[in-house]
Parts: sequence; structure tokens; C-alpha cells
Amino acid sequence: MATPPTISVLMAIYNGASLVPETIASLQAQTFTDWELIVVDDCSADDSIAVVEAIGDSRIRVTRQAENGGVVLARNAAFAQARGRYIAALDHDDLCKPTRFAKQVAYLDTNPETVLLGTAADILDDGAILPPTLAPVTTPSVIEWLLKIENPLVWSSVMMRADAARAMGVFMRPELICAEDYDLYHRIARHGTIARLDEELMTYRRVRGSLSQSRADEVRACAIRVLADAHRPDFGDAADEMAELVTLYIMRQQPIPDRATLQRLGETLVKLQTHFIETRRPDALSRKLLRWETARRWARVGRIGLRTGALGLIETASVRPDHLGLGYASFDELILSRIVGGMRNTVRRVA
Repeated sequence: MATPPTISVLMAIYNGASLVPETIASLQAQTFTDWELIVVDDCSADDSIAVVEAIGDSRIRVTRQAENGGVVLARNAAFAQARGRYIAALDHDDLCKPTRFAKQVAYLDTNPETVLLGTAADILDDGAILPPTLAPVTTPSVIEWLLKIENPLVWSSVMMRADAARAMGVFMRPELICAEDYDLYHRIARHGTIARLDEELMTYRRVRGSLSQSRADEVRACAIRVLADAHRPDFGDAADEMAELVTLYIMRQQPIPDRATLQRLGETLVKLQTHFIETRRPDALSRKLLRWETARRWARVGRIGLRTGALGLIETASVRPDHLGLGYASFDELILSRIVGGMRNTVRRVA
């Protein structure tokens, strides 16, 4: 029997014939070559299977689902076939930088407490490379904190220990198809540490009309469920409202409708952050970084409210919970946001 590879790469594909060759080429360009790619086709209507098989790499295995069941079931089918001690995620339209696998394997080999490791990622949008939008500098404690208020990892960047993934029982939960990766991160975190390499080692391709864009309501509902379940052991029945506030206004970046909601959101962030610091006891650097990242998100909430005209400058500036303040936003920035919002509202009224 052939020796199992170090890495099993999971790829679900559906109508990806035009993009998957470039994705697989980025795998073949890896400096770490001991991997297998398991491609599960979810009943594509195009020639995805033929395109993949024509590549002719013995490290690639292709199977086809009996019926179209969605990306979660396809990923679960790929995971069931995985032989490597590490599991790498990769969607059929995303791209790996050449040293991604080498650097992730090196980190996991020397940090046995880490069960899942992501990387920073840049964004390919309509042919242009955009900078990352998530935290530029992290520690495992910062990633653990950010999981409490958003999803800080790009799915196609993660690599995890196969034994930890199997210990979860179910790899991905189909009922959470719009937040299945976020749910997996929370469940696997019970088995060890989650970390991120802050170097951009993969490129996320932003595709118009993707599942997350076309099913926004379902994405929101699933994210609220995941967060509520995560916070319930510590906050009981209050976890549902806390999860909804954080999902709507931090994760989904919807405009705050009024000062009362802004106040409740601020109190929620302070309560979550205080509890995290008191119970997890992050080191000094991690405390500084996580407070900074929380403040950045608080400032973004205020700017969005001002620009959309949902909030006024005085009420936004007057709601300043302890440890959040204005983040990196100065009063000048807030005033500019208010002016921009006022101009947009004027244009709407004229139109």
C-alpha cells in the first residue's frame, strides 16, 4: 500500500472548469510536494471532471457525487477519503502561493498544540489584487478573540490536523451551509489552539453571485446561530441577543439604526472582551492587539452609521464604552463621514 501523503487537500467543485486549472497549477508550484488532492465534483453541468483528469497528475484523485448536494456534502465526501496527517482546504477558484504548504507544515510540526492554522490572504477582484481586510498582525490569542466576534480566517487558507478534525465527529454540518467553516473553527478549537500565519500565502478570488452574496439572509442566520452557541455557556440566554448584535453590525457591517442599538452593541463588546481577558489571560502583546482590533471595528461601526445617515455625529461620539473609544478614528474622520453621509442623503432626495 502506498505511503500516505503528509497533506490531503480537499476540493469541492461545481462548474469550475474555467478556473480550476489555475488553482491546481498553484498546487503543483508548491515547494512542499508531498500532498494529494481529492476533488469531489458535485454534479457539474460543465466538463470540470474532464478538465481535472486531463491535468494528468498522479497525486490527484477525482470522484463524482451521485447527486448534487451542495458544497458541504462534497467537502465531507473528500474528507472521508483523506489519508494525510494534515488536511488543507482549497476551493476550486482560489490560489496558493508557492511556499504556503511548506510554511504551514513547518509551523504545525513545531507547535503540536495548534490544531488549525490559517494564513493571511490577498483578494483577487475582477483581475485586480486587493490588500487583506483582516487583522494585519495576530497571535493565537488574537485569533481566539476574533472568533468571538467575526470569522478571521479564509477557508482556502486553513490547514488542520486530521486527528483533531476526526475527533469532531462530523467534519462540516450541512445545516450550517452558509457558515460551515465558521462552525468548524469553533468546534475544532475545543481540541487545541487555532493560529494564523500573517504572511499572505494564498489569494482569495471574489466571485460575483457567490453563495455568500446570493443567500445573505441565510448566511446571517447561520452565523448568529454559531455565535450564540459559542457564547451560551458563558452568557446563558443573553447569548442570542449578543450574537445577533455582533453578527449584524460587526461581522455583516450593517448600519446601526439608532443610538440605543449602538449603546447595546458597545456594552456587548465590552462584556465579551472583558470576559475573554479575565478568563483566557492573554499576554501583554495579545491584549494590546485584541483591544486595538476591537477598537478598529467600533470605529468602523460609527463611520458606517454616519456615512449612511443612520446616526448623528454627537450621538455617535457620545457612546464611548470603556476600552473601545473611537478606535483609530479621530473626530476629523467622524466629521468627514458625517459630511459624506449628508451629501449622499441629499443626492437621494434630489434624485
